[in-house]
Amino acid sequence: MRAGEYKIKGDYHKEPDKNWKYLPVYIEKMKVINKILEKFENAKILDAGCGEGVLIEKYRKKGFNIIGLDLNYSSEHVKNGDIRKMPFEDQEFDLVLCLDVLEHISISDHEKATDELYRVTKTGGLIIFAIPNLSHFASRISFFFTGNFSRTSEIERHIGDRPIKEFISLIESKKLKILKRIGLFPTFPIISLLTIKAPSKSLSVHRMYNKIFPFPNLCFENIITTKKV
Repeated sequence: MRAGEYKIKGDYHKEPDKNWKYLPVYIEKMKVINKILEKFENAKILDAGCGEGVLIEKYRKKGFNIIGLDLNYSSEHVKNGDIRKMPFEDQEFDLVLCLDVLEHISISDHEKATDELYRVTKTGGLIIFAIPNLSHFASRISFFFTGNFSRTSEIERHIGDRPIKEFISLIESKKLKILKRIGLFPTFPIISLLTIKAPSKSLSVHRMYNKIFPFPNLCFENIITTKKV
């Protein structure tokens, strides 16, 4: 089953377009997530809001116990369902991924979604968030000069877009301890323009900037590792 953007674009995460402006951020995000997942071979894993299930397919082939859930997609190992009301038992998973999902649902539903993520995670288990940051560096400059944010996507796609500090406050209010926070892509104007013009060719520049200026509050994307306590 395909609905929403997957009905229109197809399985676009499986073979990303070289001209997709989010390509460098996506590649670097997946690189970080893959490093994390490799350590959980014996865990029960949920990818909540997994889209086409790129990680599901990859890690099931490796023998991992991982399943996915998505509102707009279903397949053999991806259940069709809503992150705000998941069809799973309490404390069912050792590791839960929530990668670029919260920004796609309304702010009024963020509490409900994080409550569900907390519910299905075992005590002592981990929840990994990947969240775009509305208050990234270029957005701050735009707001200063024009009064408008430089959004992380069209408002129709990212109806739940928020500054990263608001997401952090939400996470911490749910008795989730933040263990690690990584910033990807500090949006300095020149590199931002380069990314829009030539996404695939700007990847090496992204990697350099990520090493030199990895300040999460200025970055486009944050990857946040949390523990249920």
